[in-house]
Amino acid sequence: MFRRLFFRRLFFRRVSGFAAALAVTAVLGAGTAHAAPQEPRAQKRVYNGMQIAFNAAYPDAFCTIGAVGDDDYGRKIAISAGHCVSGPEYADRDLHEDIIPVYHRQDIGYGPIGYVRYFKDPEGSMTGHLTKDYMVIELAASVTPSSQGPHLKQTGNLEVPGGIPSPNALSPALNSERLLGAAWFNNNELLVSGQLGVWYGRITNNDRGIYQAHTQHKAGDSGGPTIWHVPGTAYPSEANGFKAEGPWAGITKAIILGFPAYVYTSSANILADLRARDAADPADVFGAGFEVTSNP
Repeated sequence: MFRRLFFRRLFFRRVSGFAAALAVTAVLGAGTAHAAPQEPRAQKRVYNGMQIAFNAAYPDAFCTIGAVGDDDYGRKIAISAGHCVSGPEYADRDLHEDIIPVYHRQDIGYGPIGYVRYFKDPEGSMTGHLTKDYMVIELAASVTPSSQGPHLKQTGNLEVPGGIPSPNALSPALNSERLLGAAWFNNNELLVSGQLGVWYGRITNNDRGIYQAHTQHKAGDSGGPTIWHVPGTAYPSEANGFKAEGPWAGITKAIILGFPAYVYTSSANILADLRARDAADPADVFGAGFEVTSNP
């Protein structure tokens, strides 16, 4: 079962046509890192579902924030998709330099809301790395993390006691590093918010922590929010303003040649890889121990 729920579209222009990867990838290179940062005007709220650009001159090359919170080292963090940027010289290492700025797409003039601190390079794939297609953004001091996006409220990290561990997990895996089941006897559903509206539907396949579902999305939605539908809680509808809440379950990944065509990187894969990298290099991994904020 899947449902499509309509609401007012925020954007009418498709950035690109049907695409395997949902981002208009920003290609990085020496001398093209970013525009000069601007002094923030005031405190700014940052939330899941916010559209983000990586070059102030090209706001139509954008992705979307999937979750916002804090890491174990007290840093304010946002998560998006790794394939949103491409630059092998910067990939797969924690970036302490402010070389890849992140802007709120609808408010470029504010200046950077943060900087990319880590991303997994697509490595030639149009849909990003199979299990590690994620990006870590350290948010600026002037922004306030929020759990409430335009339509989805995230109520912490998803935990799946007894679930199969993510392929990225250390042993033993934490409950937040375990995957939702997709077998016939499972009825796990995702709720997704993007440019096409709010969708919900059952997970039909789980390939190493990459979930497939009928919950549609389009170019620019890469990295956007996905939550787990808590059984018995309300679905988004006109009656509740097309809003829903539940634990963070992952981020929008890509459109593939399959059925259903819409895939998502599980939060378990992201959290497991962050912990594994932090174990190898303690205190130097941005986003390690990420927890979704409880701020309204």
